[in-house]
Amino acid sequence: MMRSDKKESPEYLRMSLAAAMTLGFKKGLFYRDAKLYCINLLLTYEDGCLAKCAYCGLSGNRPGTYGEKSFIRVNWPTYSLRDIMEGISHRRHRVKRVCISMITRKRAVTDTIDLCNRLRKEFDVPVSILVSPTILKCDDLYTFKKAGADKIGVAVDLATPLLFDLFRGKGVGGPHQWERYWECLKEGIDVFGEGNAGTHFMAGMGETEKEMSVAIQKSRNMGGRTHLFSFFPETGSLLEKRSIPPMEQYRRIQLARYIIDEKLSNENRFCYNHLGQIQNFGMTEEAINQIIENREAFRTSGCSGYDGEVACNRPFANSRPGPDIRNYPFIPDEEDILRIKCQMGRISN
Repeated sequence: MMRSDKKESPEYLRMSLAAAMTLGFKKGLFYRDAKLYCINLLLTYEDGCLAKCAYCGLSGNRPGTYGEKSFIRVNWPTYSLRDIMEGISHRRHRVKRVCISMITRKRAVTDTIDLCNRLRKEFDVPVSILVSPTILKCDDLYTFKKAGADKIGVAVDLATPLLFDLFRGKGVGGPHQWERYWECLKEGIDVFGEGNAGTHFMAGMGETEKEMSVAIQKSRNMGGRTHLFSFFPETGSLLEKRSIPPMEQYRRIQLARYIIDEKLSNENRFCYNHLGQIQNFGMTEEAINQIIENREAFRTSGCSGYDGEVACNRPFANSRPGPDIRNYPFIPDEEDILRIKCQMGRISN
């Protein structure tokens, strides 16, 4: 018999620190007055997540109780759904999307459906779901859509099947399979439509720039878009001592993602050196300069709100606040663009 004092989903959820600040649950200021317009929610259970991904703060291989584990660099405090909904109603002007992140536990499916229904019944705000393909059937995606979700994300994370298996599958005793994640993405695009299902990828896990570009192009060819992140070590995870990828490498991959997602070029027109580093994007130098000056390539790529602008920009989720921001949660200014050009070796310091 379940104890009534368990703070578990669907009645309780963990919330990103940035979302908690947005709703006024936590005090604090965002660097350079960044704004978050998406309330990022995470399902929570005392037994935690069954997955063992080497880089994830929620991994079953990481010491500590699930409720104490950080995720994507920061703490995710727990709140009741009642308080969350009240917080959204009081700051409705700041909320343009809600995102529910599943974890790998079978009961997460029915709880996600329940949450979707309740949020959509209460608020006219789009709801997206970061799904866990390992525990889903295609019919579940139809049920998510019927419950009111308009977008899903599939966190493939790794650019190659070998790296996926090493860090998420057999290499860590985890349940995830490369083929199932891509199958779920295809199912998601079929159910939600082109542009409403996409992948998450994380640079800096041992892949070459070519391998990452190929993976991003694969998603785009299927009708998906990519949300790109840079690896950042979680304290206590199996990869806590792993270095973050060089900035120059990450900037080139950001540029590749934007070019591919916007269909400005195709990965098969890119040129690479013997290390798999991008040397040319199959475009003129003038066109590349225009893309850089446009600034959008270096902003966080995430789900949009009802106004069409990115709402889920996760301020400083994969880098500390400061001059060396990796994903900009706002439009980079002229000084930022000069720094980016220096980081890419396009101008000297």
